[in-house]
Amino acid sequence: MKEQVLNFPCEGEHLVGILAEPEPHDCPAADVGVLIIVGGPQYRAGSHRQFTLLARHLASQGFTTMRFDYRGMGDSDGDARDFLQIPADIDAAIGALMAARPGLRRVVLWGLCDAASAALLYAREHADPRVAGLALANPWVRSAHTLAATHVKHYYGRRVLQRDFWLKLLRGGVGAAALTGAIRNLMLTLRRAGAAPALSFQARMAACLTQPPVPMLLLISSEDLTAREFSDMFPPARLGSDDIALIDRQSIQGADHTFSQALHHRTVFALTVGFLGRLATGPVTPQRLAEGRPQ
Repeated sequence: MKEQVLNFPCEGEHLVGILAEPEPHDCPAADVGVLIIVGGPQYRAGSHRQFTLLARHLASQGFTTMRFDYRGMGDSDGDARDFLQIPADIDAAIGALMAARPGLRRVVLWGLCDAASAALLYAREHADPRVAGLALANPWVRSAHTLAATHVKHYYGRRVLQRDFWLKLLRGGVGAAALTGAIRNLMLTLRRAGAAPALSFQARMAACLTQPPVPMLLLISSEDLTAREFSDMFPPARLGSDDIALIDRQSIQGADHTFSQALHHRTVFALTVGFLGRLATGPVTPQRLAEGRPQ
């Protein structure tokens, strides 16, 4: 595996990426590459160097990988922006990756949190033929309502069944701020949420997930609030059905938001390599995508 720095333009400004490439004598290079999009506020290394380690591992398995800073982050130029404002950055990074490795024909977008949401929206709304698949980890769908509902369902629902909670409440050990927050979350949850506004990013994501534009790997942490919000909004029944859609949904038990434990990031590495391998060996069908999935 070898690495090099890439500098490339985006709408008059300059972005910085790190390209990790397979060594020919170690592993034959695939024609599918990977672009790691980094969620904010983070730069291209990621929490506990997770994107550095992921890129190097994928390159060691034959998949050229680039991680980069979009405008306003890390070493790239420009003003700070959020995940809904980076389609041009993704487009420029795909071009830089493919130009640096002419043997590449297709690219998989890999993103965590709001970067996963950005990748999903890009693939659907820009219909970029260079994008062959998506690897999405704990996608971001947060709103005031989803956060309140998740707290009520996954925290308060469990807490009120615990004896020590009621003892603490009766002894005055639960503060006014905690009670006020619990009541506010409950009221937000009970209030009729209605349909998401037609142009909200959550509604746009729903269209992507019910009619996937490309094969997807969904990596969902069992111990992450963001992942729980996503799973509550998009349970398996809301995703495209197996006979028409190409979604491989994997729950990683015990994992936190960034897969910080070594066991969990190794699981993410293995699942990503398996997904890339299935994309690299020919046209993808629902049956072929299922081959090799962990049971």
